[in-house]
Amino acid sequence: MLPYPLQGHVIPFTNLAIKLASNGFTITFINTESIHHQISKAKGRPVGQDVFSEARKSGLDIRYATVSDGFPVGFDRSGNHDQFFEGILHVFSAHVDEIVGNLVREDPTINSIIVDTFYVWGSVIADKYELVNISFFTEPALVFTLYYHVELLRKNGHFASRENRADAIDYIPGVKSIMPSDLMSYFQDKDDISTIVHQIIHKAFEDVKKADFIICNTIQEFEEETVSSLHQKQPFYSIGPIFAPGFTKSCAFTSLWSESDCNQWLNAKPNGSVLYVSFGSYAHTTKHEIDEVANGLLLSGVNFIWVLRPDIVSSDETDILPIGYEDRVKDRGLVVPWCCQVEVISHPAVGGFLTHCGWNSILESIRCGVPLICYPLLTDQFTNRKLVVDDLKIGINLCDKKSILSRNGVLEKINYLMGGKKSEEIKEQVKKVREILDDAMATDGSSVANFNRFVKDLETKIAEIKKD
Repeated sequence: MLPYPLQGHVIPFTNLAIKLASNGFTITFINTESIHHQISKAKGRPVGQDVFSEARKSGLDIRYATVSDGFPVGFDRSGNHDQFFEGILHVFSAHVDEIVGNLVREDPTINSIIVDTFYVWGSVIADKYELVNISFFTEPALVFTLYYHVELLRKNGHFASRENRADAIDYIPGVKSIMPSDLMSYFQDKDDISTIVHQIIHKAFEDVKKADFIICNTIQEFEEETVSSLHQKQPFYSIGPIFAPGFTKSCAFTSLWSESDCNQWLNAKPNGSVLYVSFGSYAHTTKHEIDEVANGLLLSGVNFIWVLRPDIVSSDETDILPIGYEDRVKDRGLVVPWCCQVEVISHPAVGGFLTHCGWNSILESIRCGVPLICYPLLTDQFTNRKLVVDDLKIGINLCDKKSILSRNGVLEKINYLMGGKKSEEIKEQVKKVREILDDAMATDGSSVANFNRFVKDLETKIAEIKKD
């Protein structure tokens, strides 16, 4: 198993490894050296100790390896985004080829490879070592199908044309209608569509068409038509949400930053009174955006926990809050660099989540019955917002798509979600959507049935390869 070297991909990959191992598979999990070092440092553990050491104590057969991504461990990947992804596109596959080749030679019983859909070389490595090729997509099926059908967007002038069309898109199989402003950020670009990320997306979604199986971290009932349409193209299984077995307590380490303990602070707050604020592990914001959110929180008077990554604006600028801000909010606001998100949002004191709309965050919020204020920043987050606000109706927008973020706007939306009667409808809807999620995860639920079907189909495929 090879996750993409980003926090939001490592988490579901790790949880899937535990799920597969719990179903009798022997797993070899391969992290990049950089991700491994970050996790070790965050946990204050020796670098030699791997992330699954606890999981193995319960009898799970999960082996662990690390591979170079082509850069020194100390290289600033976030600050040198384009250079890093150039390496992921052009150099990383040689390192993967070497380690997979060595592993297969050492253990000829290895028969399958699970790669992140955003890798461009899955089919090449799988073919070379005669492995079943499984692509794992960690985002919703809607995002997958839009990437998968990029040529239709090109042909119809909604992407990669001199002036992209702004009317509704109603020709993607399994998608009734979507506005161009709800496409992933890379498909909203008009100027340069030949960036390194555009190249990766193009090559990855050509390569995924050669996969034997595609597994997706979504729930069938959330995206019924989209999933059904994709399944007609290739074997496509909705097996989400891929949570840790204990949800709040995992037997594997995935955090790339040291986690602050917020429990004592939360225990002192009334039920449903705290707004949790986090813009995720990867995307950057501007100083202006931080300023407006900070002042909106200040004006609102609500209790809040704000996860503010030190590099949220840039790796160089770390003094990002207004001067004296933490002193001004100290009785009702807690600002931390990082925390265990599932532990915080599952606490009864938390009544809302101001989010960047990362897919893991959305699924976790639904599981905890927490409504959302949406402020997408990058990539799939714009499309995820559509699912949250327009389709599932479990959240509101922090600001309208065309308006500029302002402190008064932030104040208005926080008061709406946290302030009582007006928000009751949305809170009731979250409960209903949570029931759908819980049902999908139940013994006879769709996600369990799809996972079991995937395992059975995979075993059949492995048997066919052995026979040949």
